[in-house]
Amino acid sequence: MTRRSWIGWQFTGPFLAVFGLVFLAPIAYSAYLSVFRTKLVGGTSFVGLENYTKALSDPQFWEALTRVGLFLLIQVPIMLGLALLVALAIDSGRLYGAAFFRVAIFLPYAVPSVVATLMAGFLYGIRFGLVGTINETFGLNLPDPLGPTWILTTIGNIVTWEYVGYNMLILYSGLKVIDATLYEAAAIDGASEFRIIRAIKLPALRGPLVVATIFSIVGSFQLFNEPQVLDSLAPNSITTYFTPNIYAYQLSFAGQQVNYSATVALLLGVSTMIIAYIFQLRAMRESR
Repeated sequence: MTRRSWIGWQFTGPFLAVFGLVFLAPIAYSAYLSVFRTKLVGGTSFVGLENYTKALSDPQFWEALTRVGLFLLIQVPIMLGLALLVALAIDSGRLYGAAFFRVAIFLPYAVPSVVATLMAGFLYGIRFGLVGTINETFGLNLPDPLGPTWILTTIGNIVTWEYVGYNMLILYSGLKVIDATLYEAAAIDGASEFRIIRAIKLPALRGPLVVATIFSIVGSFQLFNEPQVLDSLAPNSITTYFTPNIYAYQLSFAGQQVNYSATVALLLGVSTMIIAYIFQLRAMRESR
């Protein structure tokens, strides 16, 4: 092999080494663990696909997966819709202080999710937070945002507050690469602002919207920090299988079921990839 042939490997080699170490190796080790079972009596034994069969018939796993699926279907469209509206407003050039609003809306993304969840948890508390103060001051009986009925909505509110700015920046970047001559031609033709949005801006944002949606799909299935932190503030609302990630965590660190936890984690990863891939294929078909 010539020296020129080695140059590319010298550039890509460090990345491939890190990628294999921090990404491929953990997946391979999880797959290895998932085909074994460790018992207090009898030690570790090879069980093949028994862990997968057990997980696919586990009602707690399916309840957790259904919960994040519901979260995905409701929270993600709301979050991306708000991000789109903000991006369009800032890009319109008619918003006074657009630079300030761009930074202000993006700023919550810089707040660590643990800190944001603690802030929201104390804000929504009926005993010590804003909701409790309103109930006490006005003699109302507002529902408990940290109760079992509303906890998923509260988490959705927290995640939306955190990531609207992040998705706004993706969409706003997509708007800034649109050729200005398209706007000039539309203005000459007498197109209104809404017509420009519908005919020029929204078609140009199809790619960034697909990217933002795929990121949001992955993030929804990875939901962990927010419910885990709220567990101490709403112990009766967050179960040990509230999300698949929490379920896998509890199985491994609290239940000492490392093999079954690896199985749940792998099934979650496969589910995420399938749904993201299906969405990507559908988006590609619609763009043709």
